[in-house]
Amino acid sequence: MMDLQTFAPGSGLLEPRAALRSDAPALDLNGMWRFRFSQNVNVHEDFAEPSFDDSDWDSLPVPSHWNLHGHGAPAYTNVDFPIPIDPPRVPDENPTGDYRRVFDLPEGWTGGRLRFEGAESFARVWLNGHELGFWTGSRLPAEFDAGPYLRPGRNVLAVRVHQWSAATYLEDQDMWWLPGIFRDVTLTRSTADVFVRASYADGRGTLSFEGDGTLSVPELGVADLAPGAEVSVEVEPWTAETPRLYDAVVTFPEETVRLRIGFRTISIVDGVLLANGRPLLFKGVNRHEFHPEHGRAVPYETMREDVLLMKRHNVNAVRTSHYPPHPDFLDLCDELGLWVIDECDLETHGFGEVGWRANPTDDPRYADALLDRMRRMVERDKNHPSVIMWSLGNEAGVGRNLAIMADWTRARDSSRPIHYEGDRSCAHTDVYSRMYASHAEVEAIGRREEAPLDDPALDARRRAMPFMQCEYAHAMGNGPGGLAEYQELFERYPRLAGGFIWEWIDHGLAHPTYEYAYGGDYGEPVHDSNFVIDGLVFPDRTPSPGLHDLKKVFEPVRFEFGDGVVRVVNGHGFRDLSHLEFVATIEADGDTVAEHRLAVPAEGGEVKLPPPPAGDGEPWVTVRAVLAADQPWAAAGHEVAWGQAPLELFPSPVAPATPAAGDAPVRAVLDGREHHVLGGAAFDAATGRLVRLFGTEVEGPRLDLWRAPTDNDTYGGLAGTWRRLGLHRLTHRVDAVEAGDGLTVRTRVAPAATDLGMRATYTWAAVGGGLELTVDIEPEGDWADPIPRLGLNMTLPVGTVEHVTWFGRGPGEAYPDTGMSARVGRWRASIDELQTPYVFPQENGHRADVRWADFGAFKVRGYPVFGLTARPWSVAELDRARHRPDLVPGDRLHIGLDLAQQGIGTATCGPGALPAYDLRAGRTTFRLRFEPS
Repeated sequence: MMDLQTFAPGSGLLEPRAALRSDAPALDLNGMWRFRFSQNVNVHEDFAEPSFDDSDWDSLPVPSHWNLHGHGAPAYTNVDFPIPIDPPRVPDENPTGDYRRVFDLPEGWTGGRLRFEGAESFARVWLNGHELGFWTGSRLPAEFDAGPYLRPGRNVLAVRVHQWSAATYLEDQDMWWLPGIFRDVTLTRSTADVFVRASYADGRGTLSFEGDGTLSVPELGVADLAPGAEVSVEVEPWTAETPRLYDAVVTFPEETVRLRIGFRTISIVDGVLLANGRPLLFKGVNRHEFHPEHGRAVPYETMREDVLLMKRHNVNAVRTSHYPPHPDFLDLCDELGLWVIDECDLETHGFGEVGWRANPTDDPRYADALLDRMRRMVERDKNHPSVIMWSLGNEAGVGRNLAIMADWTRARDSSRPIHYEGDRSCAHTDVYSRMYASHAEVEAIGRREEAPLDDPALDARRRAMPFMQCEYAHAMGNGPGGLAEYQELFERYPRLAGGFIWEWIDHGLAHPTYEYAYGGDYGEPVHDSNFVIDGLVFPDRTPSPGLHDLKKVFEPVRFEFGDGVVRVVNGHGFRDLSHLEFVATIEADGDTVAEHRLAVPAEGGEVKLPPPPAGDGEPWVTVRAVLAADQPWAAAGHEVAWGQAPLELFPSPVAPATPAAGDAPVRAVLDGREHHVLGGAAFDAATGRLVRLFGTEVEGPRLDLWRAPTDNDTYGGLAGTWRRLGLHRLTHRVDAVEAGDGLTVRTRVAPAATDLGMRATYTWAAVGGGLELTVDIEPEGDWADPIPRLGLNMTLPVGTVEHVTWFGRGPGEAYPDTGMSARVGRWRASIDELQTPYVFPQENGHRADVRWADFGAFKVRGYPVFGLTARPWSVAELDRARHRPDLVPGDRLHIGLDLAQQGIGTATCGPGALPAYDLRAGRTTFRLRFEPS
């Protein structure tokens, strides 16, 4: 029985080397393997014998995770280990998978290496009954010498994978626990290794390499360059904006490898991070490897889709949280252009729950394992121009082993800075990195006015470093808020190198009942619920509103509007604007009245806007920057950036009319009850409630303060405060219904068990064939905390409204500190399209700054604007739901007409809404007009 408690990183392993494209013969061993699952390790090892009969075993695809194919179940934790913290020991109940693969060796084949790209967490390998060794380091390659044990014809490869081992304590990385062989398996005769060094300065590249053989770059006229020799050539530099690559060939006696070289230099000068001598600003995302059906066994097509989506949304950088990705992903980053922070397969976060006692980062017994992980990452990925920084790991505390990792890495590769966030002293790093620092703290750091360290020498060293947020703006559920304010700070202070949003994708596993599962949906005794649903794209990779906002915030072009002109500002770091075309569109009430191409200089500058034609309606000018020609990551016409401004050239919207004297409601009996009839509407005489509007049966509107809490509301604590106040169970009281020149209804809205309340007076007036509503709101009591919402609720029979057309911001949702991607225009959407399908249901779909909305049955106009939601379920039903299928349309359509909403913030991790976006109770007036459609 193998000792799973060993601290050793492996046995029988060959030296790590670069991932290369070789013409050496290779056999792809992916595909269907025979598989046997056991709940513990007490299973005989005779399965490794070639003669073993596995005919009654199951079949399992490789790469894959066995618990996504009916063997055991997934489990999700963020920080907590799902096993007792007792390193290096692990439980007896240790899910184990035995794999067998029979393959035929081509005639004449000699020698070879078995290469495994990834398996979690402890794998032991046999070939034809001979044990080759074992390895740990789940997301790193391992190679074994297969040559002595290969046979002509039939060969049997056997692998035993254990879920838990001493290495598990190094892999607590806020993700699903998914064991198995989940990356490629290959038999290869390639033995080549090469380390290309390609720097850039002042229009020239310097090229050399380590290894055997000779290097040629035909496009540069470089032929048969010897190892250690150096050549200077005129080149175009590699950047994420201009990912120029040169095809190279390294010729060895037994094989030829091809790689793509990018010339670039990363440096730090006066505390500023530079690429090729220019400031480098990360507009980044953190990316776990994830697919809703395949877990971390991500297909190549999906990896490419990820990179294309990032590029199309103005993302320029990726942090590979929290392990090296599949090597194909880095090839894509080289080709299409993304800066990459490559992170070691290390996180020990759960030790923080026990005061960091016995943390492997400071345990000398784990030193070899941690160094081994760093070496295997650096050696595998050293030739990628996209990789511009090495990260020692994530949330692994502090300890002596960090120095061992950093010292070796600097000695091996001094061309890339070293990153690690978990040690505030930055004793072993070249950049100062933090997670979820507030806007105020980021500004202080930008000014170099952060709180000092106790050690003056370390403090001075850290103040001389660039600063980056390796995680910020937690993209969980509705949000994140505060993106624009962070970006403004990053661009204002040269020391700030930007940051990486947490994170790219919601880790929802496809589920037959829940649609997408999260923590606890598989009966895990220890889990972190929906905290794994925290991405900018939904599990199916549909962009969320947060990603649309991020695209807007990360735009590499800015537009500043003045008197008849627009100033176009180039925000690219490494290219001009010549690859873009600029189009100015003038609209009135959402109708296009003019469109012009703008002649913008390549360096940017001020451009005169054409005068709009005369007309009616609210006028807006929108300038768009689009690709002038196809790019590898998007087609011509793709919108890169846009800006918008109002034009004071047309008549202003008509102000609400003053009701004519004597416009009094008429008493009438409808459906056996007394009603007031006014301006095409009917009101219940006893309650003053609107019951019919221009022939449509309605209920409401009435004041409400509640919204279904967002994840940020919940995890940030506001939702708990609101529930303790009872804002989700308001009571309504009518104090008076007064018919005169119009209709006045006086009410009080309040939660039980408190003296807090809101006086709401509704004044209805018949105006020009419609109804004007004025709602005067006056709070009573000490409202110390922000409130979730201030708005009116109405319901209609289902089917009354199929689509909504509105003039305001759209097409997507927007809240006080989100919705930067929503522009003013005329939009149309079905009721289904008005919902944002967050995996964990919550407040969503709010359209902001609506001037008017047409529901088909009637039209609502704001004075000046209002917020709009329209849902086939109530706020209470949305609040109760835990998965999308919980939301079942009822027999009423629920319409929200909002005066204001509380900001969103990013309090699931990080700060809540900025004070400017807090919704505080106060005296206010809300005015709307209802008209026939």
